Amino acid sequence: MRREIFTEDHEAFRETVRTFLAKEVLPHYEQWEKDGIVSREAWLAAGRQGLLGLAVPEEYGGGGNDDFRYAAVLHEEFTRAGAPGLAVGLHNDIIGPYLTSLGTEEQKRRWLPGFCSGETVTAIAMTEPGAGSDLQGIRTTAEDRGDHWVLNGSKTFISNGILADLVVVVARTTPEGGAHGLSLLVVERGAEGFERGRNLDKIGQKAQDTAELFFHDVRVPKENLLGELNGAFVHLMTNLAQERMAIAVAGIAAAEHLLEITTAYVKEREAFGRPLARLQHIRFEIAELATECAVTRAFLDRCIADHAKGELDAVHASMAKWWATELQKRAADRCLQLHGGYGYMTEYRVARAFTDGRIQTIYGGTTEIMKEIIGRSLLG
Repeated sequence: MRREIFTEDHEAFRETVRTFLAKEVLPHYEQWEKDGIVSREAWLAAGRQGLLGLAVPEEYGGGGNDDFRYAAVLHEEFTRAGAPGLAVGLHNDIIGPYLTSLGTEEQKRRWLPGFCSGETVTAIAMTEPGAGSDLQGIRTTAEDRGDHWVLNGSKTFISNGILADLVVVVARTTPEGGAHGLSLLVVERGAEGFERGRNLDKIGQKAQDTAELFFHDVRVPKENLLGELNGAFVHLMTNLAQERMAIAVAGIAAAEHLLEITTAYVKEREAFGRPLARLQHIRFEIAELATECAVTRAFLDRCIADHAKGELDAVHASMAKWWATELQKRAADRCLQLHGGYGYMTEYRVARAFTDGRIQTIYGGTTEIMKEIIGRSLLG
């Protein structure tokens, strides 16, 4: 089915992204996987190409365009290229809105130019060893000392944790209040007492640095409070729809690409003297996956269009996230199976897609959390 949500400008941007990936990312990606981290030059190159800060106002060095369809193009092309390590989506679509919507004028002028140029890599630190989706379990604390905060605690599974120059930390600023006693504090590279732990060894997305972070009596200036004091819960909930849409967009793009490469493979691979594609079971598998992708694509494109107009609600974003990522997981498993032994070899894209994509149903809110959000909206 022909997609109708993109204009000529969006497709021109798609070509720009593909050229960037071919020139600046894919030739180096294998080395980044071995290193466990993307080079800083790649971030600077993304900044020069105008891929960072798409929605940041032009006066701060950004693209000045908050049309989410451009972000969707970026997610789709990075996914098709099999290059999740350069976490541009995290930078643009998850952290960017906090800085642009909550930052003071002074904070914007201090942080956004580097954000858009690639000189300032960002991360957000929510998850702790004992607290994931449940914000009430956060134990990292920030004590008010008059002209500054004293931050203590630890975070884990932080994407961009090693490279990050600017980390938005969720910390408890009021002992009482549960999830409503939290604030967002921005910790900058070089702050005394701010230490990075291991670059965590994951089963997939090897090029994407994911780290433990430790805060030992870190002095955070009062002017680094982002948004309202004790307002982190509301701030975080406000931005979750876009975060989940970004993950969902990558999910359906991954499933479609897996279908594409597997369809080509079964046409070429022979068994019992004829192509696999001639076997009825194989045709049924491909037919089922193609139908699931087509139905999911129709729903996702509607969600993308709605979000671009500012009309997407949290419930439909949750539907999109859990459905698209679960489809991605099923597609990776089924397509690997159809590749046989070759599917288990890392030189084949399907093997890397299997391990790289497994996190999709977990981060941004697990599938179970998505179902709970949807269920509550329907049943109270």
